[in-house]
Amino acid sequence: MKKYLAELVGTMVLVLMGCGTAVFVGCGDPAGVAATALAFGLSVVAMAYTIGGISGCHINPAITLGVALSGRMSWKDAVGYWVGQFIGGIIGAAILLAFCKVAGVEMGGANGVANAGGVGGAFLVEAVATFVFVLVVLGTTDAKKGAGAFAGLAIGLTLVLVHLVCINLTGTSVNPARSLGPALFVDGAMPDVWVFLTAPLVGAAVAALVWKCLVGKK
Repeated sequence: MKKYLAELVGTMVLVLMGCGTAVFVGCGDPAGVAATALAFGLSVVAMAYTIGGISGCHINPAITLGVALSGRMSWKDAVGYWVGQFIGGIIGAAILLAFCKVAGVEMGGANGVANAGGVGGAFLVEAVATFVFVLVVLGTTDAKKGAGAFAGLAIGLTLVLVHLVCINLTGTSVNPARSLGPALFVDGAMPDVWVFLTAPLVGAAVAALVWKCLVGKK
């Protein structure tokens, strides 16, 4: 249970700090985009070195899927991780909503499809971005070929990179739990949230397959 709780806490922090930066700093200019990207990346780095020794710090259902498909964890644990991650994402978004009400600011942080040309474009962006992100996660955390203690830093920086590319397209999800939480509290966000729940899982599954090919595993 401790690792599931760790995933809950870590995902809560990611959603609160990452989406909170997007809400209170904004993404309307390059400085805001950079700040938001850094907030998400730094949240991952911070949690990686806080709960990494307990749960591995997935804090993302797509990463958990990639790890499970790679045979590094049981499907029973994967389900426990998913439950913790989605609950954590919802709690993080609920706390952000409370912050917004205190500050008199409109709740935000939801992902959207309009700037990516619609559902198809958003799905492509999210699937490809998640593929890159999860591939880095699988590579840097590999027991034999990974980056060891530097894995958390590499993963966090990759998330920054992904956000820099995708924020103005979809708001950047690459994480179903990060998307569902805010969507529950932002008007009009739910109809398209399925894109940000499914596309990252597709990208993660492809990343797991590619990583197995790269390391020569059957």
